[in-house]
Amino acid sequence: MASNLVSIRDVAREAGVAISTVSKVLNHYPNVSEETKQKVNAAIAQLGFVPNTIASALSSKKTGRMALVLDVNRHSQKVDEIPMRYIIGAINKAKEKGIDIITVFFTMIAEMDVEEMIRYFQSQSIEGLIICGLSKDDTVLRKLVESQKFKAVLIDAPGVSENTSSIHIDNEKAQYEVAKRFLAGNNHKKILYISGKKNGYVSEERLIGMNRLADEMGLQVLVRTGNFSELEARKLTMQYARSKHAIICASDLMAIGAMKALIDMDIYRPVCGFDGVGLMGYAGKQMHTVRQDFQKIAACAVEELCRLMEGDPGQDIVMPHKLIRINYLDVIS
Repeated sequence: MASNLVSIRDVAREAGVAISTVSKVLNHYPNVSEETKQKVNAAIAQLGFVPNTIASALSSKKTGRMALVLDVNRHSQKVDEIPMRYIIGAINKAKEKGIDIITVFFTMIAEMDVEEMIRYFQSQSIEGLIICGLSKDDTVLRKLVESQKFKAVLIDAPGVSENTSSIHIDNEKAQYEVAKRFLAGNNHKKILYISGKKNGYVSEERLIGMNRLADEMGLQVLVRTGNFSELEARKLTMQYARSKHAIICASDLMAIGAMKALIDMDIYRPVCGFDGVGLMGYAGKQMHTVRQDFQKIAACAVEELCRLMEGDPGQDIVMPHKLIRINYLDVIS
């Protein structure tokens, strides 16, 4: 059968699998069995199928394909809008520049070693990576970046080199500023601070900002790790809030969990968040938080990766943040 008459549906029918399974094999997804891969590849060979993406690349010699690599918050009980905003920002900017971009989640490559990751991305003609959510525990991904096989932009993680740039807000400064504004004009001294992910770069930077303010204002700060989970923040609040004057959280999702606990306990304690997510507006109370433009950050990351792929050296880029007091009207207006 002539290849230009063969579709992915034909391959799926010949192999006896779903169309989505053929797509996974073509895109080298790691969670496909060897038996299934063999069936699909045999059908491809039998029918002479040439995927459109490969045929297009061969004919146009198009280069510059990117991968947006994301760590999704698996500790959250609610929808975390931050990864989606990163995806929207990156896709829109890539489309504007005529660049092909794919999305890869940490869980898809979690079992791979460095060489397997390199082969995985090279098999899809990836030249540059945008990595969101890298922590100190992600040693294999860090080795991938340090291998210099790809140009890379790290969002919210350090690592500037000839081939790598870093994009982030000043998390230490932002946490210091929002907590200071939150505590201004009152005598709150006993603070429950619910930090983010253990060994997370962002979490550590925000904690440094909180500790700087504590030293400056003479605060008594109890620090507990909430893993950016509203459920964990709720548990911590129920455990410690009665003996504290106020609660400061390293994310808005955790702040929502803290507020839910306070409602269940029928006590009042002011709560401060961080990130400025839209969901905060539905919490029913005004709240101090830090707003960062995740779509703009992702768009900037695409622009920066293009610059790197043109041969320019890596750099550290600090994006702006804004202190706000979010409420329901901010969400619906």
